[in-house]
Amino acid sequence: MGDEVYVLRRKVTLLGLNLRDQVEVYDVINYRLLRCLTVPNSFGSTDLTSCEYYLCLYIANPFLKCIHRLDIENDFTQWAVNDKPQGLSVNAAHNVLVTCRDVRKIKEFSSHGYLLGELTLPDDVTNPWHAIQTRGGEFIVCHGYYGDAVHRVCKISADGRHIIKSHGGQPGSDIGQYRMPFHLAVDNNEFVFVADANNRRVTLLSPTLDYIRQVVSCDDPKWLPFSLCLDIHRRRLYVSHDQWQDKWTMGNVVVFSV
Repeated sequence: MGDEVYVLRRKVTLLGLNLRDQVEVYDVINYRLLRCLTVPNSFGSTDLTSCEYYLCLYIANPFLKCIHRLDIENDFTQWAVNDKPQGLSVNAAHNVLVTCRDVRKIKEFSSHGYLLGELTLPDDVTNPWHAIQTRGGEFIVCHGYYGDAVHRVCKISADGRHIIKSHGGQPGSDIGQYRMPFHLAVDNNEFVFVADANNRRVTLLSPTLDYIRQVVSCDDPKWLPFSLCLDIHRRRLYVSHDQWQDKWTMGNVVVFSV
């Protein structure tokens, strides 16, 4: 947002208990840490997104089943989702799309938390992680968790009833397969970047969800890409990597030119 990069960081106590999440703010030019924002009542958050129109951040909190809103004046508010929120995005109308994995729903809220609508995804879209709405009103959704028969990226009709096109299927590591596609980014031409978490890569798809190429790969099996943010103006893709060594040990953000 603007000339700053916002990174959601989970903070814990020495006993391993969640304390409160923080948002670290970095300069977009040299990535120098500028300040830290502590979000009241926020812990174990799953996603963060920004809105340049309203100049604010939204943070998904599954434990409290709510969304936290932070504006540039550092004013915090929150509103209830009434289901566990997983992924967040902002659509062309500047409203917040909240993906609720457990109930397979996408809920649309105004910037101040008024529920504008919700849709239930098709039965075979299990464990949806993240959704982004296209200019035409359709939804790009990634879904699939351990044990699910299908891991894929889908384009779903505006009413949520029909899968228009999909990429993926049976979980695997070959081209055209995913193992937990977790997060998405879409550019102005509606090309789709997919964080394929357990395959440790980011895949680029066409607007019709055809495979183009692998954008990012990670040779270190301990690092898994879990979220994406695309700076359309600077053509930079921010990829958050988390390290797993019997537990989550550390994380970082890697920046790529795309």
